[in-house]
Amino acid sequence: MASSSASSATLLSSPNPRSSTFISPKFQTLSFSTSSSLSFQYKSLRSSVSVRRSTDRRNAFVVRAGLPLVGNQAPDFEAEAVFDQEFIKVKLSEYIGKKYVILFFYPLDFTFVCPTEITAFSDRYSEFEKINTEILGVSVDSVFSHLAWVQTERKSGGLGDLNYPLISDVTKSISKAFNVLIEDQGIALRGLFIIDKEGVIQHSTINNLAIGRSVDETLRTLQALQFVQENPDEVCPAGWKPGEKSMKPDPKGSKEYFAAI
Repeated sequence: MASSSASSATLLSSPNPRSSTFISPKFQTLSFSTSSSLSFQYKSLRSSVSVRRSTDRRNAFVVRAGLPLVGNQAPDFEAEAVFDQEFIKVKLSEYIGKKYVILFFYPLDFTFVCPTEITAFSDRYSEFEKINTEILGVSVDSVFSHLAWVQTERKSGGLGDLNYPLISDVTKSISKAFNVLIEDQGIALRGLFIIDKEGVIQHSTINNLAIGRSVDETLRTLQALQFVQENPDEVCPAGWKPGEKSMKPDPKGSKEYFAAI
């Protein structure tokens, strides 16, 4: 990865937006189309539909949904990042064929929930590294902001040195491509994506701004994904962890699992 001083993020590819849109906070028009032969448009009547509008700006944002990303190729991007207190370039497609990727978005640098997540993933980095996985953090901040935050001690609300890159998405193109951007605020929701070695998104979660994520659950889900990819004739039941019994995805095989629990 080559170094650069320009703070930019360039989206290389992104999925087509689906036809359903939900516009808030005015809540005036809801349109939905599942195919070219079926379309539906509904204009809300205030006399029959009541929608409570929050005065809190954190809850007033525009959602422009896209096609579900799970099961599809991850939108590729190349962007500037901070790693080891240096500016580097990160290109998502460079991991294809080499590593799994945990790609997570967070709202802003120098905030409150965000450093708890970022440092938690860094402190557990070796566990992901052992199972051939890279972690990438993304926000709409510049690389200069990332660098300043990394250079701030944890006891002062900073990050300290991290074991993985923090990517700058100042153009917001990456956040848009992964459908996590709150457009009227210009920041991302807490989206997390597990991308396999073929570049396919196999898992995603999106939390609202006030809710931090679990490193334990991310690791468990990644381990389950790797297990079923290595054992394509088996599936993982609820809460599965490495070493526990899996299930055959057929009527006879599944009975063996249910009989054993």
